[in-house]
Amino acid sequence: MDIFGIPHQAFLGQIMLGLVNGAFYAVLSLGLAIIFGLLRIVNFAHGAFFMLGAFIAFLVGQNFGIGYWPAMIVAPLAVGLFGILFERFALRRIYKLDQLYGLFLTFGLVLILEGGFRVAMGSSGHPFPTPAALRGVFDLGFMILPVYRAFVILMAVIVCAGTWMVIEKTRMGAYLRAATERPELTQAFGINVPVLLTLTYGAGVALAGFAGVLAAPIQHVNPSMGSDLVIIVFAIVVIGGLGSVLGSAVTGLGLGVIEGLAKVYYSEASTTVVFLVMALVLLVRPAGLFGREEN
Repeated sequence: MDIFGIPHQAFLGQIMLGLVNGAFYAVLSLGLAIIFGLLRIVNFAHGAFFMLGAFIAFLVGQNFGIGYWPAMIVAPLAVGLFGILFERFALRRIYKLDQLYGLFLTFGLVLILEGGFRVAMGSSGHPFPTPAALRGVFDLGFMILPVYRAFVILMAVIVCAGTWMVIEKTRMGAYLRAATERPELTQAFGINVPVLLTLTYGAGVALAGFAGVLAAPIQHVNPSMGSDLVIIVFAIVVIGGLGSVLGSAVTGLGLGVIEGLAKVYYSEASTTVVFLVMALVLLVRPAGLFGREEN
């Protein structure tokens, strides 16, 4: 049976492969949406933090014998700590300035991190072994799905759902939203707003580091691995609605599938379909699919 002229096995298989890419998009755009939505910082360094997470997982395995599972905790924590220090000593100084200053500052960090790793580790990339427990394949009938790729999709859904729950359904999330919308009033109730904002930035970049660890066994760990994704992730955040956690997660998964199907029907458009969707969405709904219009 064909679906729009394509055998159903190829159609369903491409959807599954698109979900794998969409999983990376979702986790990356999630952290970016948190940072912009709560701090109003255009964090251009998000792709560099993604790369940093992958490299930390690679280096702790090579130099300290730390396996994949501990690296899933160590690498995001290390990236989050680096982000906290960066926010505390650099970003905090420009919060009251135009958002372009944040863009330029984080772009400068990208150049420093990518250049430093290119000098230290080379630009050809390093293979990262798939953990033994996640090797093998699932026979889905219409395709052979590697176990690790299924794991990536599952982890992305869990992380996105958990992050949304924390921000939308917990007291901590309410404090975060209040601290960004009414910082003076929130401070008056005894809540340390600067610490909340610092932790928010650290958590946002830790998500990027976590996505880097997930990507390491699929991609070669190299200094430019984040720069290849960051523009697409920015487009996803715009489509979902700037600052919308749910919008970024859903749009990331959905755009991964659309991109995958574009490779089947018209491969030349697969690299631009995300931006075409962004243009169409902005024409119809400038605030994004899940964004709120500002009065």
